[in-house]
Amino acid sequence: MSLFPPFTTEHELFRQSVRTFAEREIGPYGEQWDADRYFPDDLFRKAGQQGYFGLRFGEQYGGLGLDYWYVGIMIEELIRGRNVGAVVGLLIQCEMATSVIHKFGSEALKREFLVPAIRGERIAALGISEPGAGSDAAAIRTTARRDGDDYVINGQKTFITNGRRADFVTLAVRTGGPGPGGISIIMVPADARGFTRGRDLRHTIVPSSDMAELFFEECRVPARNLVARENEGFGYIMDLFQGERLVLAYIINSLAWEMIQDALGHMRQRSAFGKKLAEMQVWRHRFADVLTDLEASRLLTYRATDLLNRAEPEADVTVSMARLFAAEFIRRAATECAQVFGGYGLMDEYWIARAVIGVHGFGVGAGTQEIQREIIARRRIG
Repeated sequence: MSLFPPFTTEHELFRQSVRTFAEREIGPYGEQWDADRYFPDDLFRKAGQQGYFGLRFGEQYGGLGLDYWYVGIMIEELIRGRNVGAVVGLLIQCEMATSVIHKFGSEALKREFLVPAIRGERIAALGISEPGAGSDAAAIRTTARRDGDDYVINGQKTFITNGRRADFVTLAVRTGGPGPGGISIIMVPADARGFTRGRDLRHTIVPSSDMAELFFEECRVPARNLVARENEGFGYIMDLFQGERLVLAYIINSLAWEMIQDALGHMRQRSAFGKKLAEMQVWRHRFADVLTDLEASRLLTYRATDLLNRAEPEADVTVSMARLFAAEFIRRAATECAQVFGGYGLMDEYWIARAVIGVHGFGVGAGTQEIQREIIARRRIG
């Protein structure tokens, strides 16, 4: 029987390296970053120096030419630092805003945007969501019209992670008619004339990761900043969503593991009615269920990783299953983990209380639960 996941000595060495990074660069500061609602930009430079932003990208651009197993390992270990906002901000940089450039962008765009992003020298954001178009990416209204050697962009984006600090935005715009056939992807530098940032958006799921509104008013960028072909951007978005959903499944599973470890530690120490909580059948059985769900969620995510690495036709539906199951599972797990702490599970000074606040938000990112169910139904039911 072959090893699954197929982790080798090289994988484990990488795991230890990332764990050390998380313990040194995130763990000691995570609570303060959440209080500040911001983590320092310098973390991007430090992660870039470690090669974390180019795991799957070509060596000619400064990447390492690896696969999603390494991305998954990186997420599992970064979450040990217990600051989800920082991890999400870093993953926007290495997966969500740059993968489309690597896969579809011109050589010039790769040199201008991808290479410095891999080094952590320029910070990236992904601009898709709008006030009237969240999961429905085909409904975006931000427009880009061709004017000589430029595109002129008008519109608004919202819920944009890294939006306050981004040096450039991988932006979805409408260059054609209605529906998915009229969408393109354009790279927009933050210093482009007509590009402004709106208010900071306060949110519960990842407090330290900045989220902002972005506005474009007669914003001019060179036409060469178009990614691949005009009006084919919807397909590029759907392609990057697979990786984003897989990343989110890893984040959820890893966060759930941390929460469960805290809860189990508390159960082994806390006594009630003359017994440790871990000796009480009601809690033993409830956490047997939670641990079983975690194992199922992990294995489904690992299967999705394997299929995505091999570009199998079933990868998209399995990734959606992994994302769907993980987001449902962590809601159940968070309830049990907070409950076992009793009143302490409501106190802000306890990490578990802060961790459970945003778990319902995991059912929104990378397409809502309803979107994941529809993807699965279309492929498996018809």
